[in-house]
Amino acid sequence: MKDYLQKFILADEVRDIITSSKKVVFPKNRDELINLAFGNEHSDNFEVAYEVEGRGMVTEASVIRCKNGVAVNYLEDYMRRRDPDSLVIGDDKDTDKPKYKNLYNQDFDPLRDQTFQWLKEQELIVMPFMAGGYEYGYDALLIAPLNAAFFACGLADLQAFVSVDDMKEGFKPRAIVYLAPPFRHTHFNGKQIVVHNRLDEVHEVFSYNLYPGPSAKKGIYGVLLNIGEGENWVTAHASTVKVITPYDNEIVIMHEGASGGGKSEMIEPAHKEMDGRLVLAENLVTGEKFYLDLNESCELRPVTDDMALCHPKMQNESKKLVVQDAENGWFLRLDHIKNYGTAPMYEKIFIQPKEPLVFFNIQATPNATCLVWEHTLDSNGTPCPNPRAILPRHMVPNTVSEPVEVDVRSFGVRTPPCTRDNPSYGILGMFHILPPALAWLWRLVAPRGYNNPSIVNSVGMTSEGVGSYWPFATGKMVKQANLLLDQIVNSSSTRYVLIPNQHIGAYKVSFNPQWVAREYIARRGSAKFKPEHLLEARCTLLGYGLDSLKVDGQVIRKAFLQPERQQEVGTDGYDKGAAILIEFFKKEASKFNTPELHPLGKQIIECLLRDASLQDYIDLIPMRF
Repeated sequence: MKDYLQKFILADEVRDIITSSKKVVFPKNRDELINLAFGNEHSDNFEVAYEVEGRGMVTEASVIRCKNGVAVNYLEDYMRRRDPDSLVIGDDKDTDKPKYKNLYNQDFDPLRDQTFQWLKEQELIVMPFMAGGYEYGYDALLIAPLNAAFFACGLADLQAFVSVDDMKEGFKPRAIVYLAPPFRHTHFNGKQIVVHNRLDEVHEVFSYNLYPGPSAKKGIYGVLLNIGEGENWVTAHASTVKVITPYDNEIVIMHEGASGGGKSEMIEPAHKEMDGRLVLAENLVTGEKFYLDLNESCELRPVTDDMALCHPKMQNESKKLVVQDAENGWFLRLDHIKNYGTAPMYEKIFIQPKEPLVFFNIQATPNATCLVWEHTLDSNGTPCPNPRAILPRHMVPNTVSEPVEVDVRSFGVRTPPCTRDNPSYGILGMFHILPPALAWLWRLVAPRGYNNPSIVNSVGMTSEGVGSYWPFATGKMVKQANLLLDQIVNSSSTRYVLIPNQHIGAYKVSFNPQWVAREYIARRGSAKFKPEHLLEARCTLLGYGLDSLKVDGQVIRKAFLQPERQQEVGTDGYDKGAAILIEFFKKEASKFNTPELHPLGKQIIECLLRDASLQDYIDLIPMRF
């Protein structure tokens, strides 16, 4: 252990945790991590349990060895999805997030000391990794109880795992994740809590729960956002894909949006019927279905799945945003895979992977293959809505590892059904073209949207805030709003579209709008749109719609482009839905209208508050058609 410790530059209190433990494992490779997840190489079914004061031994999760990997199941329904209110700030630096001292009426330092003392008494796994990737990432470290090695394995796949054998001397963590699950019972009434403690030299992430979403995934995202906030750059909440048409045209689309907004789906092939057709839409009133034949789909080369690093070292003179994956693996949600054949490419990888994978909330039997459409049942007997798998990006075919220039930035919104009898914000057409000022507003507000499967609660229309990554950020909202605005202004050759999923008016559409938009934009060979082909949307927030849309020789019905044409919606239902959307935007955007906001941002918000015309937004930031 001493030889390995010599390679690290650590504070004395961190070094003391490691040296005080009776057993410390520095994992050397992924195979070792997989075996550690089961307690030992001979175990097939392992329970992760801890002694909790006043309750005795509490089992948090079961870990089952399957032919295709590690299947992790949590005993509580609540622990199977991310709690959106889990992030707490333990330090006194500037923040708009809840502070530990305000929530619990005491400083965080005593609990920090208790956490360190508890870790000293455990057998530990100590794992170095790079937060943000090998090329532009930052030294980081996990310190966790050894019996939670599955968590370390998941983190190693999500981030850039570093073997202690290969690590150079002088490894100085900018971030340290401390895992201490029992404290959620003793201090937080069973809730998922992740405390971010931003010290001058290191960003500490205290994970008081075993579900990796708030810590290994979004906690590291928060670390990158905090570093970027200090250095004036952003890690976008986005998937990115290079699309190559049958005629060898190439275009790069970056798709942003709140959780459930279609980021993973943008880099997937369209989900088709057995006969090869796409069920474009189904009328919820009549049951009538509309189909689309895509005889030859575009080739997809994924770049990012959820976190796109926009590091200043990558930007160039093209006036387009340049991005690279900030992750080494993807935390894929599998709720849409309900039976065999739904997503053939991914199913093949998951069922017969080249190396074992880590699954969450999937039914499993020891030494059998866990099937990704067999989701763990919640206590009410229904399938868990948040089954997951961590997929190392090197196992995804045709991934692009180098930085790419973004031609189009799309934004996805989960929309509910909308009819004149039950109006809602489900008034978006198949897709809309936005001027940059409105594109900034949509990222400022970032509606979480309808029926979100990824988080604990999602009732009605709520906001995830700046860039849709605000739930993971630790600093100031206005600072992030300014960074996003600067990014948009400096990327004047990148264009913006808005895409709904789930519903268009009275039609159920799933993620088809973004798959159709992807094919259409790529086939055009350009992100430019002629003004005469655009139609100003009835709701100004939606920018421009298309007057007509033809994909692969097939004309899309105007009712899908302009929902007010649907007889179930009409202009009266549309206008009521637009009023809901506008009121929501005014309420959320007003939070940013502070003295610290960029003057241009103030002008954009003032346009919103006075119901300005579309041209007024274009006058603030010119739109390239």
